[in-house]
Amino acid sequence: MTTPHSNDVYAREVVMARVGHLVRRKQREIERITRILRGLFDPSLVQAPGPGRIKRIILIGPYARRSWYEDSRTIEFSDYEFWVVVDHPLFTDDRCWRRSRTTIDRELGKRCAVDVAIYSKSDLHAAKAERDTFILDRMEAGIILYRASRDAPLPMCDLQEARS
Repeated sequence: MTTPHSNDVYAREVVMARVGHLVRRKQREIERITRILRGLFDPSLVQAPGPGRIKRIILIGPYARRSWYEDSRTIEFSDYEFWVVVDHPLFTDDRCWRRSRTTIDRELGKRCAVDVAIYSKSDLHAAKAERDTFILDRMEAGIILYRASRDAPLPMCDLQEARS
């Protein structure tokens, strides 16, 4: 039996499997944050050439480590770090991300802290050219939750859910 999203590589279950080493609640939180970032990114708030796209969303930090384990300090409160890569430097502008950050704070603020850093593709190219180990090591160790070239677009019902 197939579900409506069985061919959607961005189905909740697939995303949660990418962080399958975490407890179920943390998987759901990470999936929800990723969905909000995708659904509420608003490139129309800046003047830039082209429509603007998220290229990747990456979970970095302790929750990206397969060796992570639940302890008394992290059982009730999570501290997530996401890196988002966009296709043009103008889309790193905070205005493009204000709604998503507000929604994340409103929905998850009592259960977790969420840090979102926005990078452009050119930032990553510069990091590679300069051999910036801070950025490169974290990118390498992170878990890619969304990649535009691989993952399906959000279905319309999920976009509306993220925006509500």
